[in-house]
Amino acid sequence: MRNHSAGETNGESDGDIDEVMAAVGPRLKALRLQRSATLADLAAATGISVSTLSRLESGHRRPNLELLLPLARFHRVPLDELVGAPAVADPRVHLRPVSADGMTYVPLTRRPGGVQAFKMVIAADSPRNEPDPRTHEGYEWLYVLNGRLRLVLGDHDLVLEPGEVAEFDTRTPHWFGRAGEQAVELLSLFGKQGERIHVRARPQR
Repeated sequence: MRNHSAGETNGESDGDIDEVMAAVGPRLKALRLQRSATLADLAAATGISVSTLSRLESGHRRPNLELLLPLARFHRVPLDELVGAPAVADPRVHLRPVSADGMTYVPLTRRPGGVQAFKMVIAADSPRNEPDPRTHEGYEWLYVLNGRLRLVLGDHDLVLEPGEVAEFDTRTPHWFGRAGEQAVELLSLFGKQGERIHVRARPQR
């Protein structure tokens, strides 16, 4: 018979709980950015101070029920979704947002190969505003949902509006970021070299 230590209950160790709690901050930030809300907006709506909200998002403040309940109400999501706790026997995979390089990435696929899909959010206060073109293997397709996206691609410097699409070989030096003061939301499909998006049906003109 297995003995449970004081730090392990219901099959979850302290390490498991810490891992779940560590994912709350990036999830909170991604939810806020998706609504184009500032920390000040969120503080006014929830009564939680800007400094506390900032520490929650950065992982420097451990979330508790008193803080998470008003945040769940503001974002209109169930509390268990906010902390990434799937229901018992729920076979679905809950993909977690990741923040890097001035953007928040929300993975939409989990396939180990083939085309990978992401929703990306570039915050209004993101430091990502100076072009730094880079190259790598692959092919990318971008669709702007909200905001204005600046795309530097080789010798071209473009601004994409909501509803506009760009696709390019990522071996071409490229960079994208905000083209204004507002946050930008976009969808990205990334595939292997030479794998383009195939359109099977087009609207009649």
